[in-house]
Parts: sequence; structure tokens; C-alpha cells
Amino acid sequence: MPVIQKGVLYFLSAFFQIILLILGIYFFVIQIVGWIKRKEVPSSSFKPVKKFAMIVAAHNEEMVVGELIDSLVAMDYPKELYDVFVIADNCTDRTAHIAGKHGAIVLERNNNIEKGKGFALKWAFDKIFKMDKNYDAFCIFDADNLVSPNFLLEMNKQMCRGYRVIQGYIDSKNPFDSWMTASYSIAFWTANRLYQLPRYYLGMSCGLCGTGFCVESNIIKEKGWNATCLTEDLEFTMKLALDNIYVGWAHDAIVYDEKPLTLKQSWNQRIRWMQGYAECTGRFFGSLLHKAIKEKNLVAFDCATYLLQPLRIIVFGIITILAYFQFFHPQGNVFQMNYIIPNYIWAILIVAQFLYGPLIIMSEKRFNFKVLLSYIIYPFYNLTWVPITLIGALHSDKKEWSHTLHTRNIDISELKKVE
Repeated sequence: MPVIQKGVLYFLSAFFQIILLILGIYFFVIQIVGWIKRKEVPSSSFKPVKKFAMIVAAHNEEMVVGELIDSLVAMDYPKELYDVFVIADNCTDRTAHIAGKHGAIVLERNNNIEKGKGFALKWAFDKIFKMDKNYDAFCIFDADNLVSPNFLLEMNKQMCRGYRVIQGYIDSKNPFDSWMTASYSIAFWTANRLYQLPRYYLGMSCGLCGTGFCVESNIIKEKGWNATCLTEDLEFTMKLALDNIYVGWAHDAIVYDEKPLTLKQSWNQRIRWMQGYAECTGRFFGSLLHKAIKEKNLVAFDCATYLLQPLRIIVFGIITILAYFQFFHPQGNVFQMNYIIPNYIWAILIVAQFLYGPLIIMSEKRFNFKVLLSYIIYPFYNLTWVPITLIGALHSDKKEWSHTLHTRNIDISELKKVE
């Protein structure tokens, strides 16, 4: 191999390794804060005073929307302090009829140009603001969700403590339906404890997850809802960070979300996520980094690093491919890679994360034998992120919404029996 080519490859491999190691260390240091769960002030210490509008964005969700509304109507919160709204968005099935039958206020929307959850929410907010009744906050859900009875008590508590935007705990309502739902569940359980909780403890901004979150109505009134990209939750999180509004966390406010059953369903969903992720990175990374440097703002810096997650995944994929050629085809390897960071350090980091992951999930009381078996295939799920991230980044200009079919119509009482 020519000397120049070897030099370029050495530089690139060194650069990739340093980026991956720095980001890995940064996230690992923050994760440590979430290892030990602190005792929270009970929600019973706060009188229910906040008025909520529960908003469900639904597109052809007749199979699951009824069970969600039932769980919302049955919450342990004064009935006069909240209403349930369902946006029947471009529906061609019985979603609107079923939602009304179960006690929701139905808002029917038909717009074949501005498609997607972000546009539907913007439309619904404008409608609700024109009504006679005023609300302190909006709580956003997907139609396939189920909600724990204490959800509004926890949101009321956090709002009384001064938080203006709060994300609830995203759990899985079908964790062991398939290897894919198991992998999703492990990912969300881990993120709840190692991403969300430590940032809450450190006074930083948690991340919105697209569902199960609460936002003060005055924020929408003052700033409008203009988060309409394919990942409106990420877009809104970054806009809030630029305005010095940080997302709080309610670890005991549980929202059960239906996970995709198959790799094909998951593939399409995650490509949409990565398309929106790439768009948000292009729009907000520079502004957040500038704010972080100019104002010495750690939250802005943390949000900027979070936008680098796709790059981190791609770099990990590149290093994995180069390592494969390095160790399994040493003789005919044209991609000779020089490891400036010793292999044993990478091995320790990988093994440590693989070992402490189950321990964290055990502390979340989600661990059983099925979870242990799922960890065997979990690395494969992680590897699928590499091509998905690349495809999403390359097609970030495509805005077509991809709807995931939901069919798991479980009642909230069934989930409470399992716990």
C-alpha cells in the first residue's frame, strides 16, 4: 500500500477511535449518577391543582385507542381537572367512533398535505386554545399507549416543583412478543435509568420521547408548536434547550408503549427516526455548540453531544468493519488499521457495558430469565443501527411519514398483574 494511503488510513482510524472514546467516556461518567436511585418526594405531598388536556394523536388506530382512553379516564386524579382529546388524523377506519364511545373529545382532522404527528398536534393546540376551558398543561400520547393510574399525580408534583416540561417513564407493553420487542424494551429500560435519570439528578435537560410527556400550555402559547419534522420530540427538546427551558423527568409516571414485532417494522420506524435525527443535527448542532461555548452552558453542550449519536453509531460501525479485516484477514488486509488505543481498553469498555446493563435493569425490577436470554441477541439489534443510521442520514431530506401498525390491545389491568 502506498505510504500516503497508509498515512490517511492511520489518521482516519485514529480520529474515529478518539471521537468514539471521548464520547463514550463522557456518557459513561454521566451514567454513573443514575446507578443509585434517590428517594423522591411522594406525589401525595402535592395537592392536585393543575388542569391537564390529555392529547392522543391517532391515525387509523381502532385496534388500540379504546384501551388507552380507558386507562386515561381511570387515572387517580380529580376528573374535573383533566379532559381527554383524541385527534383522529386522516382516519379511514373507526378510530373517531371508538374514541368518542370510550369518553374522549374527538377532533377530526383531514389534511393530505401536512401529514404527521407534529402537524396534527399543532392543529389541535390551535383548536383547544380557542375553547372556553383553559388548561395548565398538555400531556401527549400515542394511540397504542397505556398509562399508569398515578401519571397525572406525578406530573402535577413536578409542575408544582417548577418544571415546565416533563417526560414520563417509557415502558413496554409487549416486551417478550418477539426478539425485536425484547431488544426495544432493553434499550428503553436502559435509557430511562442511564440517560434520563442522571440528567434529572444533575439538573440538566432530559430527552422527550415523543409520547408520555407534559408541556406547560404557556410555552405553546408563547412560542407556538412548530416541531413538525419526522422526530418532533427531538426537535422540540433542542428548541427548548436553546431557550433555556429544560425537560424534567418523572420516573414513576409510567407509559406503556407498543414495540414493533418484526425487523421490517423496526427498520422502517428507526429509519424515520434517523432521518429526523439527521435533520435536527443539521439544524441545531451548530447553534447549541455556539451557545455552549459562548455562555459556558453545560446543558447546551450535552444536547449538542446527544445530536452526535448517529455519528457515534457510524464510527462504531466503521471501527467494527476495520477490526474484522484486521483480525480475520490479516494477510490480505488492505484496510490495515493501527489502534492507538489498546485493544484491551476497548474490550474492558464493551464487557463492562454488557455486564452492568443487566444489573441496571435488575434494579429497575424489569429483570427475569427472558431478559437474560434477550441479552444474547441484543448486540445484533445494536449492530442493525449502523446501516439504519447511514440510510437515514443519506435520506434526511425525505419527509414522508411512515405509520407503524399497532395491534396489541392489552388492558392496563393486565400489565399491573405482571409487575
